[in-house]
Amino acid sequence: MIFDDPVYASRMLTLLTLSFHIIYATIGVGVPLMIMIAQWIGIKKNDMHYLLMARRWAKGFIVTVAVGVVTGTAIGLQLSLLWPSFMELAGNIIALPLFMEVFAFFFEAIFLGIYLYTWDRFDNQKKHLLLLIPVAVGGGMSAYFITVVNSFMNSPGGFDIANGELVNANPLAAMFTVSMPTKVAHVLSTGYMTIAFVLAAIAAFRLLQGSNREYHKKSLNMLMKIGFVFALATALIGDLSGKYLAEYQPEKLAAAEWHFETSSEAPLVMWGILDDNNEPQYALEIPYALSILAHSWPTAEVIGLNEFPEDEQPPLVIHYFFDTMVTIGVFMLGLSFIYWLGIRRSWNFVESRWYRRLIVLGGPLSFLAIEAGWWMAEVGRQPWILRGIMTIDEAATTSDYVGIMFFLFVLLYLILGVGTVVVLRKMFQRNPIDKDIENFQGGDQS
Repeated sequence: MIFDDPVYASRMLTLLTLSFHIIYATIGVGVPLMIMIAQWIGIKKNDMHYLLMARRWAKGFIVTVAVGVVTGTAIGLQLSLLWPSFMELAGNIIALPLFMEVFAFFFEAIFLGIYLYTWDRFDNQKKHLLLLIPVAVGGGMSAYFITVVNSFMNSPGGFDIANGELVNANPLAAMFTVSMPTKVAHVLSTGYMTIAFVLAAIAAFRLLQGSNREYHKKSLNMLMKIGFVFALATALIGDLSGKYLAEYQPEKLAAAEWHFETSSEAPLVMWGILDDNNEPQYALEIPYALSILAHSWPTAEVIGLNEFPEDEQPPLVIHYFFDTMVTIGVFMLGLSFIYWLGIRRSWNFVESRWYRRLIVLGGPLSFLAIEAGWWMAEVGRQPWILRGIMTIDEAATTSDYVGIMFFLFVLLYLILGVGTVVVLRKMFQRNPIDKDIENFQGGDQS
């Protein structure tokens, strides 16, 4: 099927590229902030362990940046090659944020290079820390500009339509559409949360392997606290995102919640399956929760999916994407809160092997939640590529070779993914923490 239908093949290739790139994009957003926090704490406490965290994470980060360049370039090319009608219609509007995203990336990369090169060249480490500010800002701005493009596709604005064309385009106005604030805030908070939990999972894994280094214990404690803060922020922003959907994209919210009939006192439906009559079976229903999520009131009316034409209804599979994202988010919020509370109250079980195994599991789960969130955002916009204006069928290429390109890109991403893991593994095997501590204590901290 993927060879026969160019539209379907284009969708699958775009999904593949976005799903792979989001891993490196999340690393690009989250790691600079973790480096900056670790170095700031190290300077404040005069603690070499935190300074070493910053140095080691920065060395690994540069590898992921290199791969992120490849996957980010592929996205830009695929927009033009796979969705030519969309780019012809909206290219003059989204060109500005796409250009600014590239500028933000190079801004981040340049200062990252300066930061790494000048590690031992500052007598005052506070001056060296200042170089991390543009790195973190560049990572955040890169995420902002690319999310602006996605926001525009979900809530188009900043133009008029005349004879099927977008005229009187105002790219600045198009960058500040109604969906932008919640989308950007959600992307940033989940990026920071995910990287905190991934790095915490690495520290917990090293402790499970038998490392008794204070380096890993301090790393785990710091990252779980940071993860909790951003998990809480993500939950609050997620509530605002639900209210945005209820107001501006009610069909997506209804499909995600299998809410077919307009009703008040609407429950939140988690998991389950649909029977032949579209009735949820084996699902967990939380009374009033959907009404509260949509309108902050337990008896509020929520629009049902049946209110929309059948050909404009999003695929019902997004229900599972939503549930995956929410379930993992709640799990990580609870896991990090219990850890934070347990450390404060000296609960021994948070340092037990079984609890650390849960923390290790939280790393890949956090990335799965990121993926599920983007799948819901993109699949949930169907059948539109530009909501209310252009469908994916109208936007896609008619080339017969997209299916072949899909499998070639699968091979490319497999090579890049495995290569990243191999390079990072060899890098840290050749430079174990014991060696870095020895070098640091030997006077390398000047």
